[in-house]
Amino acid sequence: MIAARFQQDTLTHIELIWHERQIEHWIRFGRDVAEKILDRRRRILSFAPDSIVAYVRWASGDFGTIVSRIDILRTVRRGEAFSTVPYVRPGGEILLRVAGWPKVQRVLQSIDAVEQIGIDAADACPDHWRHIHNRLAVGEAPRPYSREQHRAWMQRKKIDA
Repeated sequence: MIAARFQQDTLTHIELIWHERQIEHWIRFGRDVAEKILDRRRRILSFAPDSIVAYVRWASGDFGTIVSRIDILRTVRRGEAFSTVPYVRPGGEILLRVAGWPKVQRVLQSIDAVEQIGIDAADACPDHWRHIHNRLAVGEAPRPYSREQHRAWMQRKKIDA
């Protein structure tokens, strides 16, 4: 199994919940290395260090939506500083965090736009997700991710490796 390559304490674990039309937590993108099914409504996905993951949380009550949130995180290596996020253990580096359905929808559209140019959103430059977070925070439209930006990011990763 792929997860056997990683020590259990180096992984980031995200709990997913699915109670149709009540509480729905899911991964929009990211590459998990292990899965543990807790019951028919809950499971835990585990991610290797330095993975980029989009985690969506939504819940409704008697009068409509209560929570609508998306977090895009970089999973951390052992010993690195991290921020805590509900249902994420131990936590992660927050690249993007928005709440409210209109902003969540804008982020989902931005993810779709990255994928439409043939790039897996999990491979996009982390700075792009920070850019989207910052632009949405001030009410501005984010700039689209480009193949040129992605090519530059991939070159930068090679140099850093």
